[in-house]
Amino acid sequence: METQKGNIGVTTTNIFPVIKKFLYSDHEIFLRELVSNAVDATQKLKTLANADEFKGSTDGLKVTVAVDKEAGTLTVTDQGIGMTAEEVDKYINQIAFSGAEEFLNKYKDSANAIIGHFGLGFYSAFMVAKKVEIRTLSYQEGAQAVSWVCDGSPEYEMGPCDKSERGTEIIVHIDDDEKEFLEASRISALLYKYCRFLPVPVIFGKEQEWKDGKYVDTDRDKVINDVEPLWTRKPTDLTDDDYLKFYRAIEPGQEDPLFWIHLNVDYPFTLTGILYFPKIRNNLDIRKDRIKLYCNQVYVTDSVEGVVPDFLMLLQGVIDSPDIPLNVSRSYLQADRNVKKISTYITKKVASRLEEIAKNDAKQFEEKWNDIKIFIEYGMLSDEKFCEQAMKFALLENVDGKFFKLDDYKTLIEGEQTDKDGNLIYLYSTDKTGQYTYIKGAQDRGYDVLLMDGQLDVPFVGLLEQKNDKSRFVRVDADVLDRLIVKADTRQVELTEPEREVMTTVFRTQLPKLDKSDFMVNLAALGENDKPLVITQSEYMRRMKEMAQYQPGMSFYGEMPDSYTLTLNTDHPLMKRIIADANAAVADKLTPLDEQLTATQNVIKAIRDLDKDGKGVPEDKKQDLKDNEDRAGELREQKTAIVAEYAAGQPVVKQLIDIALLGNGLLKGEALSAFLNRSIELL
Repeated sequence: METQKGNIGVTTTNIFPVIKKFLYSDHEIFLRELVSNAVDATQKLKTLANADEFKGSTDGLKVTVAVDKEAGTLTVTDQGIGMTAEEVDKYINQIAFSGAEEFLNKYKDSANAIIGHFGLGFYSAFMVAKKVEIRTLSYQEGAQAVSWVCDGSPEYEMGPCDKSERGTEIIVHIDDDEKEFLEASRISALLYKYCRFLPVPVIFGKEQEWKDGKYVDTDRDKVINDVEPLWTRKPTDLTDDDYLKFYRAIEPGQEDPLFWIHLNVDYPFTLTGILYFPKIRNNLDIRKDRIKLYCNQVYVTDSVEGVVPDFLMLLQGVIDSPDIPLNVSRSYLQADRNVKKISTYITKKVASRLEEIAKNDAKQFEEKWNDIKIFIEYGMLSDEKFCEQAMKFALLENVDGKFFKLDDYKTLIEGEQTDKDGNLIYLYSTDKTGQYTYIKGAQDRGYDVLLMDGQLDVPFVGLLEQKNDKSRFVRVDADVLDRLIVKADTRQVELTEPEREVMTTVFRTQLPKLDKSDFMVNLAALGENDKPLVITQSEYMRRMKEMAQYQPGMSFYGEMPDSYTLTLNTDHPLMKRIIADANAAVADKLTPLDEQLTATQNVIKAIRDLDKDGKGVPEDKKQDLKDNEDRAGELREQKTAIVAEYAAGQPVVKQLIDIALLGNGLLKGEALSAFLNRSIELL
C-alpha cells in the first residue's frame, strides 16, 4: 500500500471549526464516543467469532485508555475488528453532508444531534485535539496495518504502519486549550460517568495499594467498569441484597429504597433497567437527574424528560434501551414514537408492580404508604393512564391509622354517610390534633373521618370527587355536623325576627378583630346536647385558597381573607338564657327605634313603588329617598350600638366566643391574654 493524501469528503469547506464551535459545550463527550467505538469494534469481533467467521481467540478482550502528559496525548486502544485501508477511507474519509447552510441551520442548537445524525463519534475528538492519529490492523487474514493522521483541517495523510496487534489505536494530541484532558483525575471521572457499565472491560491505569506511607501502582490493571450490571441480568437470578447493593453503588449515602421494579421487555422495543422507589415525605422535590439513561450500557444522559413520565422523575435508577439513539436531543425525545411507547410502558409497568405489592403484601404496602403516597397522588393527578390503574390500589387512611382501598372505604361509609339526597359524604381532617373536637363529634355520630394531611391531598380530594359521582369530600370542621351530612329536613330556629337580630348582633359585635379573617354569625337548632357555639370554615372558600398554591391562575383566592361561620345553637340551655336575657335587657330601648325604622322603611318602599317603567324614581323624589335611606341606616346603627353596649358587659358571651376561637387555634396575643384573665375572674 502506498501513502496517499487527500481531502476528507465533506461539502462544507471545513468541518473542524464547525465541530469545535457547535460541540464545544459538550466537548467532554469525545471520550465517551471514542471508548464506545472501541467497545463496538470489540463486540463485533465477538459476533464474528460466534458466527465462526473469526477463528482467533476472544479471551481477555479489553479497551485501554492511557494519558501521556509529557507527550500531550490521550490514547484509546481496542483489540477489536480493526480496519483495512478501504474501510478507513469509507468510514473516516467519506463523511457526507447535505450542505453547509442546511447543516448549520438544522443542528446549530444541538451538539448531540450533530454527532448522532452523522455518525461523527470519531470526529468529536477534534473538539479537544490539534491532531488525531489512527493506527489500525484488521482481523482479516493478510491485512496490512494502516496509519491515518489529520491535523484538524480537511487534509489527511494515510499510509501503512508497523502495528502488529489486531485492533485500533486512536491517539488524540490534546489541544493547548484542553489540557484538562491530560489530567488522570479528570479522565477517571469521565470514564466513571460515561463508561461505568460498558460490556467490555475498560482499563485506565493500575490498581494501587498503600506502601511506605503512600499509594503506589501494582501490576494489576484497573478496570473501571462493571461489564455485567444488574439490569442486564435475569431478575430470577438476583436477591434483594443484590438490588440494594446496586442502589447503594449508584446512589451512595441515600437511605435504602422502599422497593424496586426490574424492567425487562423485548417487544415492541427493547428496554431494560431498574427503578427504585426512594422514601419521599411531604417535600415534592422533583429532581430531574435521578434516572440515568443508557444505550447498550453506554451512559447517554440524566435528562430523561420524554422517556420517563414527569411523575416518575421521583424515582431513581437506570433505564437502558438500544431503541433510543446514543446521541439524543431533547426535541428528538419529545417527537420520537418509540420514546412515547417506552414512556407508556414504564408507566404501565410501575402501576402493575404497585398493584402487585398491594395485592400480595398488603401489610407491607400499608406500612410504606405514607412514604410513597405523594408519588402516587402526583402520578394520579398528572397521568390519566396511571390514574386508571392506581384507583385499584391507592389507599385512604383514617384518623385511627387504618388503611382502606378506595372501593372498600366507599362500602364502609355508604350506610351512615349518605345524605338525604343520595350524596356520599367523605369527612376528612387535615390536623387530627387541632381538629380533635370536630373529629370526636363526628365519630360519636357513627361517622368515619379520613386523615388528609399530605402536600397533594387538596388537589387529590378534587380528583376523587371527579372520579366518583354523587360524592363530596368535606373537612370535618367545614360546618356543623347536621349540615355536613343532612339526614332530614333541617329543624327551624324558633325565634322571632327581632330576637334573631338581637342574638346575632350580641355575638357579632364581640368577635375580636383577626387579621385576614371574616366572620359570619348564623343560628341553628342543633339540639340541647350539642355545643352552644361552633366555629366552622367554609369548605369551598378554604379549598379555593388552598388550590391557589398549585394553580397560579387562582392566586387571587390566596389573597382573600379566611371565611368563618359562628353558628349559635339556639336549643342549648345556655344559649336560650343568653337570648332571653339579651331581649329583656334591650327591648325597651329597641322598641321605639324599631317603630321608627318600620315607618321609614314604609316610606322608602312607597317612593320606590313610584318607579313604574324601570326608569327610576321621579326626579323630585330622589332626595326624599336618599334622606329616608340615610335615616334608616342611622336607626340601624343606633340599634347595633345599644345591643353592643349590652353585650360588652356580658363576660359569658365573650367567654363562649373565645372558647370556640381557642378550639380552632384562632385565639392569640392580646385576645388570648384577656381570655385567661376573664377565666380566672369567672372562677
